[in-house]
Amino acid sequence: MLRLGYKASAEQFGPRRLLDFAIDAERAGFDSVFVSDHFQPWRHSDGHAPFAFAWLAAAGERTNRVVLGTSVTTPTFRYHPAIVAQAFGTLGSLHPGRFICGLGTGEHLNEGALGVVWPDNRERFARMREAVKLIRQLWSEQSVTFAGEYYKTLNATIYDRPEQPVPIYIGAGGPQVAKYAGRAGDGLICTSGKGMELYSEQLLPAFADGAKDSGRDPSMLDRMIEMKVSYDTDRHRAMEDTKIWAALALPGELKANINDPREMERLAKTAEETAHRRWLVSDDPEEHIAQLRPYLELGFRHLVFHHPGEDQSRFIELYSKQIFPRLRQEFDD
Repeated sequence: MLRLGYKASAEQFGPRRLLDFAIDAERAGFDSVFVSDHFQPWRHSDGHAPFAFAWLAAAGERTNRVVLGTSVTTPTFRYHPAIVAQAFGTLGSLHPGRFICGLGTGEHLNEGALGVVWPDNRERFARMREAVKLIRQLWSEQSVTFAGEYYKTLNATIYDRPEQPVPIYIGAGGPQVAKYAGRAGDGLICTSGKGMELYSEQLLPAFADGAKDSGRDPSMLDRMIEMKVSYDTDRHRAMEDTKIWAALALPGELKANINDPREMERLAKTAEETAHRRWLVSDDPEEHIAQLRPYLELGFRHLVFHHPGEDQSRFIELYSKQIFPRLRQEFDD
């Protein structure tokens, strides 16, 4: 089944406006709303970083149908895994069946401000694996005493949790984490615009292998991708809208050790003219469907659309009227 979601950019909008956009998205026919979980935004000027768990609770009360989740939470530094288990236990109890816990290995931008000594990829991945193990144990057992390499609990109990555990999706940018997502997660989260070979030759095959390793059918697990789309009836406006997200066009190794939004913003200025390369930019519905089609043909069936512009309500209306009917006609099984 095709699912079409909305990305609530907590780095760009304050909590009230973001909540209004989520309500608009549900009314317009979006199936899910995923919020970023940042302590600091990508840019200091006009930046925002509302607390994701509080925002999700409000969104749950103000919407009725959409699935809600994080894309993604880091359960390893700012939050002890037990706190993530408690937070999603509460959210899942408030609205059973409507929440997804999206997890990832994190970014220095969010964790470094708290004095975290940023470890290498290997340790961050090990921490996430241990965190997921502990979260699942806390959701399934009483009085958990856990003695891991990184995290400990002593007779810990999550008292409020839904009967059916909240699904855990794993954000992956490479095959090793994608395979783990298939083996230990309920779904995969990745991001568009990084070269089709990454998805076709690495992420999706590794995800399928991981699922098979755990004795599961890969087709039964959700393959979600955040689609970076700048769609507008005015092509110039669509191009200009991408500049605020120029940080996404910076090389990964350049961003890796930055923990100050001011510095990130300064560096992003140098990438404004190439920012559009990370986005599917279009002013024509048929052209835009052609841009999206390769991802759907690879097997992604949960597309969460992230639009960079300031007028999110305009995007939600345009997209729901001009793009959704075409996508559902062609790809909704």
